[in-house]
Amino acid sequence: MIFLDAAATTPVRREVLDAMWPHLTGGFGNPSSHHTLGESAAAALAGARSAVASVLGCRQGEVVFTSGGTEADNLAVKGIALARQAANPQLDRVVISAVEHPAVEESARYLERFHGFTVDVVPVDATGRVTPEALAAVLHPETALVSIMYANNEVGTVQPIPALAELAHARGVPFHTDAVQAAGWLPLDTSSLGVDAMSISGHKLGAPKGCGALFVRSRVRLEPVIHGGGQERGRRSGTENVAGAVGLATALTLAQDRQPEQQARVETLRDRFIGAVLAGVPQAILTGHPSERLPSVASFCFPGTSGESVLLELERRGVVCSSGSACAAGSDAPSPVLTAMGISAEVAQTAVRFSFDASVTEEDLAAAAAAVRAAVGSVKNLGAGQRP
Repeated sequence: MIFLDAAATTPVRREVLDAMWPHLTGGFGNPSSHHTLGESAAAALAGARSAVASVLGCRQGEVVFTSGGTEADNLAVKGIALARQAANPQLDRVVISAVEHPAVEESARYLERFHGFTVDVVPVDATGRVTPEALAAVLHPETALVSIMYANNEVGTVQPIPALAELAHARGVPFHTDAVQAAGWLPLDTSSLGVDAMSISGHKLGAPKGCGALFVRSRVRLEPVIHGGGQERGRRSGTENVAGAVGLATALTLAQDRQPEQQARVETLRDRFIGAVLAGVPQAILTGHPSERLPSVASFCFPGTSGESVLLELERRGVVCSSGSACAAGSDAPSPVLTAMGISAEVAQTAVRFSFDASVTEEDLAAAAAAVRAAVGSVKNLGAGQRP
C-alpha cells in the first residue's frame, strides 16, 4: 500500500511511542495531585509545555494543551470572541475565510446562532489565497476576531499570514490561525507570524490522535469553553493528557528539527508527481496555488470522472488517498473550498487529494502517478461503456 492521505492522519512515530510509554505505564499520576506520582506527571507536563513553547517561540504559559486541533480552534474562536464581547458588547463580528476548516467555520456559526455575532466571510482568489485587500474590505470597528488558516487542508494553499495579521492588528483586532496542516512543514514562530493564537494537532505530525495545543498570547483574554477544575491556568479544565502532551511535544520537535531538509526534498518530489500526473492525464486540473502551497499536498480535479470512482480504482491499485477533507466524510456535496475558488460544483466533485508525510519516496510517487493515469482511464472508459 502507498499511503498518500497524510493530511488526514499520519502513523505514530516510534520515537513518539517511546517517549509516551513511561507515562502510560508506571508514571500514571494526575499532574494536579500533590504526591510523588503527581509531581512526576506535573514535571513531564511542564517539560512538554517547554518543548512546544520552544518550537512556537513563545512563553510556556502561552501554551494550552487540548484534545486536538478541533478543540484548539473552538477555544480560540469562541474563547477570544466571547471574552472580547464581554469586555465591549459592541464587538459582535468575527471574520473567517471562505476556505476554513469546519472547526473554525462551525465555531463562528455557533457564535452567530447563540451569541448574536455576525460572521463576515472574506473571499479567496482562484488559487485559494486571501489577499490583504480582501481582508480589509470585511473588517469593521465591531470586529472581535479574525481567524484565517495558515495552510489549507484540501488544496495546500499557504496564506500570507504575517501580512494579514499585521492588517488585523492595525485595526486593533486579534488574529488566530489554524496551523494544523502547516505544523511540521512551515515555520511556526509566533512572533514572526504575528499571530495572537495558533492551533496545532498531534496526529498530523506522527503523534497519536487526541492531543493538540493552542498558543494564545498572554495579553489576549480567553473565555474557557470547557469548565471544571481550572487546569491549564483556568483556560481548559480537565485532567491533562500527560502522555499525549509528551507525544505532541516529541513529534513537533522532531518535525521542526528536520523541517528545512524534509521540506526541500518533499517539495521536489511533489513537483515531479504533479508534472507526471498532468502529463499522464492532460485534462487534469491542479487545484490550489501553483507555488505557495504545502510541500506535502498535490490536489487535482479530473473532469469527466467521479472523484469517488477514481479513489476506488486507485485503492484497487494500492494507492490510498482522499477526495478532500476527512472531516467532511460521508458528504457527497461538492467541496466548499473548491467552489469558493470558483470551481464549478460538477468539476469539484471530481477532486482527489494526495498528501504525503516525510517518509514518502520517489518510487512511491512514480508508482502513484502511473496508478492515477490508469485509474482515470479506467473510470472514463467505464463511463463511456455505460452510455446508451
